[in-house]
Amino acid sequence: MDTFLLVWLYGAVRGFERQVEEMMLANQANWDERTPIHLASAFYGVDGSREPDSWFADYEWGDLGELRGTDVLHLQCHLGVESIALARRGARVVGLDISGESVVQARAVAQRHGVAIEYVQGNVYDAADVLGGRSFDLIYTGKGALCYLPDLPAWADVLARLLRPGGSFYVVEFHPLLYSLGVVPPPDGGQELSLRNDFLSGRGAEKRDATHTYTDGPPLADARVAYEWRHEIAEVINALVGAGLVVERLRESAKLPWPRWPGMVRDEDGWFRLPDDAPRIPLLYALSARRPGPATG
Repeated sequence: MDTFLLVWLYGAVRGFERQVEEMMLANQANWDERTPIHLASAFYGVDGSREPDSWFADYEWGDLGELRGTDVLHLQCHLGVESIALARRGARVVGLDISGESVVQARAVAQRHGVAIEYVQGNVYDAADVLGGRSFDLIYTGKGALCYLPDLPAWADVLARLLRPGGSFYVVEFHPLLYSLGVVPPPDGGQELSLRNDFLSGRGAEKRDATHTYTDGPPLADARVAYEWRHEIAEVINALVGAGLVVERLRESAKLPWPRWPGMVRDEDGWFRLPDDAPRIPLLYALSARRPGPATG
């Protein structure tokens, strides 16, 4: 389908301006280009060098509770690493991602790991329709996902449509402070804790030169431009509440599943924190919310 027609059609259905639709299509192309680099990178370790469970903090499993026999939707799943960990805990998992190339490779990765996961290509804002009206006990998303969503109230409305009564939503996301410090090292190579980006939302999309992704590997050949939207925690909470969900827990964590700064210390759980003489600051947050009503499972 012609790109202009695609932008016009989706914009009319979703209610986004044409410019925003073009940005999301640019992100889709960018993630298609990133996927083979990420597939071969040591960062994700999909070759078996890193266990999928290692992407989860201990508190995540405690918050998520018993998953056996539950229907779980993993939004913005990329290569499906977390999807595999969820499926190994007995959940029936569906993964959705905007990148068709990511979906293709996620299926292959899941097959190599011996787990049955259904993967579907689609924009988050189309998820309820793409998934044919199905509903879920749990929706999981994160880490580094929400920045690609231009409209959080519309996103939260989609979550509410996809959750069963009594179902829960769980997001683990980079803290706005980490985004302000920079999730990846700056071009000048500086490693100090300096504010470089906005903490609060409100300036619209940020255009990124995504020539090099956040993993090891070669630069992108094409589709190098990506767009991100900054979202503070209050914006996330207000969007969920506005969609009728009940926020049940908010955590802030000083650890990351990879070492953002060279001086970070690896803890016994395999995650990384700043050294003892550094400021104690949040790097991740985890938020759980529930759709009111009795569980239907």
